[in-house]
Parts: sequence; C-alpha cells; structure tokens
Amino acid sequence: MMLAAQGAARLAAEGNGFLSPTGVEVAFLLVGIATLGAAVITVSTRQLVHAALWLVVTLGGLAVEYLLLTAEFIAWVQVLIYVGSVVVLLLFGLMLTKAPIGRSPDADSGNRPAAVAVAVAAAGALVWVVVDAFRTTWINLDGPAQGSTRVSGEILFRHWVLPFEALSVLLLAALVGAIVLSRKSGKEQR
Repeated sequence: MMLAAQGAARLAAEGNGFLSPTGVEVAFLLVGIATLGAAVITVSTRQLVHAALWLVVTLGGLAVEYLLLTAEFIAWVQVLIYVGSVVVLLLFGLMLTKAPIGRSPDADSGNRPAAVAVAVAAAGALVWVVVDAFRTTWINLDGPAQGSTRVSGEILFRHWVLPFEALSVLLLAALVGAIVLSRKSGKEQR
C-alpha cells in the first residue's frame, strides 16, 4: 500500500497524473464532452435530416480526438470516409426514400425508457472495462511510433479488413434498398 502511494506521488510529481493535466488532456476532455452531447442529440432528435447533420458533428469530434491522440492518419480517414462518404450516403438514402424533412412521428417507437436503460448499462460496462484494463497504464504519446501511418496501416489491414468490407457491403445494400423503395413508391403513385 505504501509503495502504491509513493508510485502515485512520483507520477504526479513527474506531471503524469490527474492532479496536473496538460493542455492536450483538457482539450481531449472538452472535445469529448461536446462529442458526447452531439451524439446524444443525434439519437434523440425526431428530425431525420437534423440527426444526420448532428452525426457530422459527432464524427468530426471523433476526428479531433484522433488528432489530439497524434493519430493524424486515422483522423483524416475519419473525415474523408465517415464524415464525407457515409453521411452523404445516409442523406442520399433519406432523400431517395422521400423521408419527412420535419418532425417525424414514426421516428418515436415508444421504447425510449428501455433504450435509455440499455445505453446507460452499456456505457457503464464500457467505462468499467476500460478503466479496469488501463488503470495503471500510462501511454507516452511523444514516441514516433504512436499514431504513425505505418503502425495504423498494419493494425488496420491485419485485424480490421473484414469488418470494414462488411460495413461497405451493408452500406451498399442500404443504398440499393433506398433506390428500390423510391422506385416502388413512384410506381404506386402512377
């Protein structure tokens, strides 16, 4: 117990502790709070187009978080792929299906309390797992390997190729479905 207290005091004295946050850590926290607020608005708004636009703010906030973690390549991929392509694809699908632009009563299924309970439980479990896993770990972001394109590319193409390809097929299927729905409604009007 005494050694742990001495270790914590040594880390705080070195500037690596919660008692002396750096400017990057403060900025990370503030951007994280703004991103969380935008995400809550994204899932709670009843206007579909506004939800898509708040999703742009949420994904942009994540890109800023990646920049603060010195992962510039991932930040630019976040902006180009998710903010640029996925949100445009979502908006294109909304426009093709002639979704209502204003308030949509169909967007509320009445399961809001259950959804909030599941979201709070999932967030609590995620925070608990991350804090428990990295409680005593300090990551030095000043090293050259952190966030470099080489390291990020190796991790991305070694472990995450299949999920990214599955997501692209899913988005393509959603776009094809939106086109089919828009054509069916056009035939029904005639």
